[in-house]
Amino acid sequence: MNCKREDLLLYAVTDRSWLHGETLYAQVEKALQGGVTFVQLREKNMEQEEFLQEAREIRDLCRKYHVPFLINDNVEIAAAVDADGVHVGQNDMEAGDVRAKLGPDKIIGVTAKTVEQALLAQSRGADYLGVGAVFHTTSKADAREITHKRLREICQAVQIPVVAIGGISRENVMQLSCSGIDGIAVISAVFAQENITDAARELKKLVRQVVQS
Repeated sequence: MNCKREDLLLYAVTDRSWLHGETLYAQVEKALQGGVTFVQLREKNMEQEEFLQEAREIRDLCRKYHVPFLINDNVEIAAAVDADGVHVGQNDMEAGDVRAKLGPDKIIGVTAKTVEQALLAQSRGADYLGVGAVFHTTSKADAREITHKRLREICQAVQIPVVAIGGISRENVMQLSCSGIDGIAVISAVFAQENITDAARELKKLVRQVVQS
């Protein structure tokens, strides 16, 4: 599956913090109905069997909506459920090794915070980069913010698509205009909202303006 730039416009990363009695499946479906274009399943503390079951269910849901489905960090789960790919951080498996495990047709995303990391990931076969945190975020304890100047420098340095991540909301997303990004990755801006579908729909309109700027 090729990674198209337009698929990365509104990239939703799951989080169980805001389920409030709903299932993750139901919340992801609401986000898909609102127009998210990419879904990453992020589970840090789930038993393997439960994770496998959930991954299969959400993979099938994403296929119904024709949206790419990736697993965060866990290459084994991604391979086991035939996900469309995997996203890895700087401290996880290196992109070339992921490619060797998953094969040529899977999407590999890599987190990058510097031009050097971005160029290395691109040279090792990454399909896109997740760059941030572009704003303050509480979703990741070790996320250090990067300047918007550096975000622009990374976008200019690579040929592969770049997704901004970290603390992005409908209130601040327009600040990313003219940065060169292809999309945004969000967690709370979609899943913590009272109406997930409306939140995704509104954010998608805004990010489209940002990408076209």
